[in-house]
Amino acid sequence: MRIIELIIDEEGIFSGIEAISIVDRPAIQENFIALSEEERIKLADVDTDKRILMGAALIPNKNIYRQDSEESEGYYIYFSEETVKKASELFLIEGNQNKSTLEHQAELSGLSVVESWIVEDEVHDKSRKYGLNMPLGSWMVSMKVNNEEVWQNYIKTGAVKGFSIEGYFSEAIKLSKKDVLSEDEAEYILSELKIIVQDKLNELK
Repeated sequence: MRIIELIIDEEGIFSGIEAISIVDRPAIQENFIALSEEERIKLADVDTDKRILMGAALIPNKNIYRQDSEESEGYYIYFSEETVKKASELFLIEGNQNKSTLEHQAELSGLSVVESWIVEDEVHDKSRKYGLNMPLGSWMVSMKVNNEEVWQNYIKTGAVKGFSIEGYFSEAIKLSKKDVLSEDEAEYILSELKIIVQDKLNELK
């Protein structure tokens, strides 16, 4: 089965993460947690619910299964640590922290990414406090929900369970072991190609 690395083409017109969607089934298979004021480090004596979601936006080197249609063959995609870090930076550089959607369809208002960081410590990362044990290099975000309908109908009910990114990436194909040719196979194919090329040249004479 094909394994495709997705990378960011910084020279491309469209590149990087455009929005973060709240979805029922996150592609990275990691849920977020909803934080209230009591669960967060208090900066002031506020009793009202802070309505903040924390979760992973991207996890490096995690194979994610994809199938474009029922007829097509399935394959896996993944993001390297470098691409995850670059994506997190471009997301903020391009000012996309206020862009969000519901299930990659309906555009939402009142949702903003208020924190964004890369996990760099297996023990002391902030996410560990809330039981989110993501691998090193993961891109974590905290999103504030100032949309009453979204909070009541989707977050509190558990209808959505995590984040899913929306963006543009280029492909770098990584061959599986069964696709890699042995030295003898490569030499045989090369010799056959030389014969075909020579035959075509002879025909043109």
